[in-house]
Amino acid sequence: MPSAKLATDDMLALDNQFCFALYSASLAMTKTYKPFLEKLGITYPQYLVMLVLWQKDNVLVKDIGEKLFLDSGTLTPLLKRLEVLSLVLRSRDEIDERQVRITLTREGKLLKRKAQAIPQQILCASGQTPKTLVDMRSQLMLIRDDLVRSNE
Repeated sequence: MPSAKLATDDMLALDNQFCFALYSASLAMTKTYKPFLEKLGITYPQYLVMLVLWQKDNVLVKDIGEKLFLDSGTLTPLLKRLEVLSLVLRSRDEIDERQVRITLTREGKLLKRKAQAIPQQILCASGQTPKTLVDMRSQLMLIRDDLVRSNE
């Protein structure tokens, strides 16, 4: 049964792994963002937090975590560094003191203007059309959602 063994070996070939294609694309994407974000003085994970806050300011840490699929143990150090950079303020929620609320500072709001060109720069670097990236994003979100559901 050599053909069955070959098929199994092919299934385990690194180049045939969807997960590796996704992982290596993610690494390449993060590397592409790096020089743009260095000009802003933030890292890629910090940029993701800022994207959430630029969309909706004055939110609870748990809400940011849900949006970014991050637990508080990962998110708290990111938020502390953003606070040291004077981009956000952390404060106890007035209604529930166990919750921490995050608000943008003036500097955090101004940083949004400096970041405006980044999506277009990434689009150009990708060599893809906007439609291709939107379609790919939709497919990846469907896959992500299915994987999240399968792990519940």
